[in-house]
Amino acid sequence: MSRVCELTGKKAMVGNNVSHAMNKTKRKFDANLIKKRFYIPEEDKWVTLKVSTSALKTINKIGIDAMLKEARAKGFYK
Repeated sequence: MSRVCELTGKKAMVGNNVSHAMNKTKRKFDANLIKKRFYIPEEDKWVTLKVSTSALKTINKIGIDAMLKEARAKGFYK
């Protein structure tokens, strides 16, 4: 499974390692993802999602129901 947030769609970015002598080599910045279980009261079930830590902060702020509704509208969550 790829390292993509299931609610926001965040994924890895590409950048450079820059040495003191300004030599540049390619590197990858992975998204900060965690696996977390959430209880959905509307559906009366638990779901396990791979979410970014920024999405977790948003869930704490607006709730899992609103976050899932938004992710479904954007096409990130089934």
